[in-house]
Amino acid sequence: MDKIRKIRVPILIIADIIFINLAFIFGFIVRFDFDVPKEYIASYFKLVPIFTIIYIVFLYIFKMYRTLWSNASIDEFVKGLFACIIAGTTTVILNNILSTRIPNSIVILSSALIYLMVVGLRLSYRIYRRLAIYGSVKVKKASQRVLVIGAGACGHMVINEMYKNKQINMRPVAIIDDDKNKLGKFLQGVEIVGNKNDIENVVEDLNIDTIIIAISSTSAKNKKEIIEECQKTSANIKIIPGVYEIMGGKISLSKMRDVDLKDLLGREEVELDKIGVSSYLEGKTVLVTGGGGSIGSELCRQIANFKPKKLLILDIYENSAYDIQNELRMNYKDLDLFTIIASVRDKKRIRKIFKEYNPDVVFHAAAHKHVPLMEDNSEEAIKNNVVGTLNVCEVCDEFNVDKFVLISTDKAVNPTNIMGATKRLCEMIVQAMNKKSKTDYVAVRFGNVLGSNGSVIPLFKNQIKNGGPVTLTHKEIIRYFMLIPEAAQLVLQAGAFAKGGEIFILDMGEPVKIYDLAKKLIKLSGFEPEVDIKIEVTGLRPGEKLYEELLMNEEGLTETENNKIFIGVPSEFDINELKLKINDLLKVAVNEDKESLKVKMKEVVPTFKEPDEANSEKKIASLAI
Repeated sequence: MDKIRKIRVPILIIADIIFINLAFIFGFIVRFDFDVPKEYIASYFKLVPIFTIIYIVFLYIFKMYRTLWSNASIDEFVKGLFACIIAGTTTVILNNILSTRIPNSIVILSSALIYLMVVGLRLSYRIYRRLAIYGSVKVKKASQRVLVIGAGACGHMVINEMYKNKQINMRPVAIIDDDKNKLGKFLQGVEIVGNKNDIENVVEDLNIDTIIIAISSTSAKNKKEIIEECQKTSANIKIIPGVYEIMGGKISLSKMRDVDLKDLLGREEVELDKIGVSSYLEGKTVLVTGGGGSIGSELCRQIANFKPKKLLILDIYENSAYDIQNELRMNYKDLDLFTIIASVRDKKRIRKIFKEYNPDVVFHAAAHKHVPLMEDNSEEAIKNNVVGTLNVCEVCDEFNVDKFVLISTDKAVNPTNIMGATKRLCEMIVQAMNKKSKTDYVAVRFGNVLGSNGSVIPLFKNQIKNGGPVTLTHKEIIRYFMLIPEAAQLVLQAGAFAKGGEIFILDMGEPVKIYDLAKKLIKLSGFEPEVDIKIEVTGLRPGEKLYEELLMNEEGLTETENNKIFIGVPSEFDINELKLKINDLLKVAVNEDKESLKVKMKEVVPTFKEPDEANSEKKIASLAI
């Protein structure tokens, strides 16, 4: 291959020299009708070496010997045109200056002929390659029949790679595109046969094996609709990464991946106000409690982008803290990073850490979050979630921290379980502390995070891997979902908006029925729901409710500059009264009397309800609508 590359340029130059001379000879024949005067023949032999050098020089200047002609585009043909126009103009001028000359008509005609022959040679190479590759693809009996969705730049590249790469066992059969003007036209020999509504019929009629979604940029909603249409078929579904990789020249079939649940959420990419976030993070010492968890670790990654003075990862679990520490040290060489193993329950230890590092901003993500586990271990939920939050809040006040941001949950709204009630109590602590402190205390509330540790998605995937059944607690249960990076970015953004006392509510989009989620995940794994993998309903767990809410009735809602972040009206709480109630609550929890604990919890958190009560209220409300 290297030898061919070395001799390619000399071969092209020799070919161009021959074409230049042939063009002039043909010009003479046309001009004099095969009867060329002898004096012009003598002039031709004197001038043609000069003219030839001029053309070769300008073809070289315009990089006609450095282009990969198997991938040549319109740009290369335009460059060839300019090279020949400039060379032709130069030869005309010289022809009129020199004492020896030939008719200008021959010089001009030759220039046009040279362009046709020089570019034609390159084009013929590309045509030959394309026909050879296309023919080899056609005869591949074992190749996958592919439907490409998208007739734009990304689709063009995907089809081109199928033709060029002999190792790819794929053959493009048809294209789908929603642009009506493209219908019936051809892209690299492949017909555009319909729009997204025709996908199911096209797959069946043309025996499609694989669908490749190759759209460089589209709305998340449209992508979701396309994927849902593809899922109605039996074909394998693949997706090509987004436009940012195309612009970087990285687009390739090797980059394509399976469609996953992120694509089916239909959520638009977060637009982060980087200036606003940078204003309170850059050059500051930032502490993330629970920094090894799903949200905590992603917060650390995002914060590292904003050049903090120091980043402190605090976690009780050394393995998870160790993992994010190694990742950040590898990716951010200049980051001043400290990993601290400690429990937020230990106020003395927390005070010692604050005294040593003096953090400016604290993101509090440390919490127990599993509903069923906390129902059975309520004492631990109160110690870790409530007392831990109170400890960190009070130490923040003591050391004059600028901002404290609590990571809360939709389960804190009208809670029906101990975990949700403890998180609501954490929100109450935050709002109470804000009244007495110079620190800005805020909470950020959102729903389930897709793919987080212990969430339903990894559980379903593991069950599918083991052949099923996929278990869910109720067929009608719904939840809000968000991507981990999206949640972390919106938390940082909310911190920029914080003035103190707010509960920021993130726009979670449309709620998702878990039963539908299970079916989609089974199909994405290449199986048929209820045929290959069974779905089993096990019944609601203790403390679980059918519907999650993001906003309490009494809070109201106001907008922020970011259309995905809203603010609930601050409530009035007294921190001293709360601390007394928390102590009483902890005493009841220690005695492990669950019924007494629920009674006490209702006193402390008035919105706390029994699951049956909350589920029936929500069902009646939905029926009324």
